[in-house]
Amino acid sequence: MTNEDKSMIGTDYLTQSDAVKQRFDRLKNREVILEVKGLNKIYKTAKGETTALKNINFKTHRREFVCVIGPSGCGKSTLVRILAGLESYNGGEALLDGKPITGPGRDRGMVFQGYTLFPWRTVKENVMFGLQMNNITTNEAAREADQWLDLVGLEKFANAYPHELSGGMKQRVAIARALVNQPRILLMDEPFGALDAQTRCKMQTHLLEIWRNIDITIVFITHDLDEAIFLADRILVLKAHPGEVMELIEVPVPRPRSVDQLFSPEFLATKARLEALIHPKQETDTNEIPIQQRMLRFVDVTDNVE
Repeated sequence: MTNEDKSMIGTDYLTQSDAVKQRFDRLKNREVILEVKGLNKIYKTAKGETTALKNINFKTHRREFVCVIGPSGCGKSTLVRILAGLESYNGGEALLDGKPITGPGRDRGMVFQGYTLFPWRTVKENVMFGLQMNNITTNEAAREADQWLDLVGLEKFANAYPHELSGGMKQRVAIARALVNQPRILLMDEPFGALDAQTRCKMQTHLLEIWRNIDITIVFITHDLDEAIFLADRILVLKAHPGEVMELIEVPVPRPRSVDQLFSPEFLATKARLEALIHPKQETDTNEIPIQQRMLRFVDVTDNVE
């Protein structure tokens, strides 16, 4: 960020208030839940090898909210699928509570962008499913499901079917289903990406409320810079081709978060830094022939709409 950018915003993204500094000090003193060390992922195809992730290193502390962002093709979804145990990796380590991640487990909950609900099961039955697969009795699973539906505000829709719900409600069911097994960490792969802007904003606020009320660590994949700043304690920024860590940013925006902070100096400074990392200004090649956009006109009009 240039000095001119800083003067326009009024601060830079490294500036933290005393309250924010103290909060990060407390956070860093908590136990480490997730540790990724030198992680590499290589895909082998008929045309050769493609490195999706290269030397990824970061730690996530208990009850921390970490967002992962980066340009398309940087390996965000690949990373979260590895952490969920849905994909293997070629080198390095991915440790949960000090133990290697080798496959799916109850200690991790996963929420995808698609709702992934069973259409033939009611809301309550969808939430019960994971418990029943782990040999929990139907009565106990039903009691647990009721508690989590109450937490996500869907207790009145327990007997509804997925097709009767809005997109935001479906994702709340998916969150409840992921949390009902009481995992150590909740992994979310662009869970609000398919929602309209208004519903997405509501879901972000609702997710923060859930996070404040339970003992859960969250790793949240997104391509939305505002969403990452609004939600996260820290933001892991990846670069593309191959996916490598560019920076791990401590968000200087105080908690609790509110929409009033979207235009605060701390928020704008952090967004400017993310923009500079993900969309760097390209140097102009003086020898490059400029591309002129050509627009075809398919109507014959006598007036101008501009």
